[in-house]
Amino acid sequence: MQEETVKAVFHATQSIQAEVGKVIIGKDDVISKVLMSILAGGHVLLDDVPGVGKTSLAVALGKSLGLAYNRIQCTPDVLPSDIVGFSVFNKEKDAFTYMPGIINNTNLLLADEINRTSSRTQAALLEAMEEHQVTVDGITHALPDPFIVIATENQVGAAGTQMLPHAQMDRFLVRLTIGYPDKESEIRIINGRQTADPYAGIRKIVDLASVKAMQKATLLVTIKDPLVGYITDLAEASRSSQSTELGISPRGSIAVSHMAKASALMHGRDYVNEEDIRDVFCDVCSHRIILTQKARAAGTKNRDVLEQILDGVKPPYNV
Repeated sequence: MQEETVKAVFHATQSIQAEVGKVIIGKDDVISKVLMSILAGGHVLLDDVPGVGKTSLAVALGKSLGLAYNRIQCTPDVLPSDIVGFSVFNKEKDAFTYMPGIINNTNLLLADEINRTSSRTQAALLEAMEEHQVTVDGITHALPDPFIVIATENQVGAAGTQMLPHAQMDRFLVRLTIGYPDKESEIRIINGRQTADPYAGIRKIVDLASVKAMQKATLLVTIKDPLVGYITDLAEASRSSQSTELGISPRGSIAVSHMAKASALMHGRDYVNEEDIRDVFCDVCSHRIILTQKARAAGTKNRDVLEQILDGVKPPYNV
């Protein structure tokens, strides 16, 4: 990869993070991880309590990336046809006409509170995430490129909600938690919303063509065989752990490699190192493992097990 390309992506991502940071204050790591996921062409699940900025993060990213952005509030009455579209009979043409759904002309979709909609609607959206296309009445319609979903869910007031099954959780490249801001950041957030629209100052840094070029550059980042072996060792350790009922799948290993490539590029390199893998491992894999009943009863968290695996598996040397 040309050095100029690496520098261009590095400077662009730095500028995007700075713009989004005008709204999401004190959460640089979360902004960085979401941007890595977009470079890797993956979807993001923001799992957190209400009011910490999940929606604001998606809106700010859409503005700074120059992508076609849309939002759907997931409620029990949202139907699959609202997502993928439907056919209506056209009397003039004496034929059915396809009416696009909310995802058909969207590059970046915010699916707010995805756990509050029905299983059928979740499945319609998640199929589109995997296949990048929708099929209605036997006719397939391609989705825009790129097509990225940022979905949110929270565990507060979860009565009557439909939690995502494990197989569908696997569609998301990362699961992230924003968390509450520290005192200084919260003061800045409050003051910044007294007299001005926080989104008004966000500049468009790149456009659709630039985002696609950055995604292509991410694929060209080099990851050497010893580091691929390191990812495999981590995955195998998750499968053999006494705390896990289900470990990281090969799809999870691939996701770690793609996310690590994005991390390297955002740090101004065209090659992956050990720190890239360690930095993204827990965020990519925390929703891909299932703990044993004994581990859950002991209060063990998925992230605790993954951090133990990182400590226990030796990385390759001199790579």
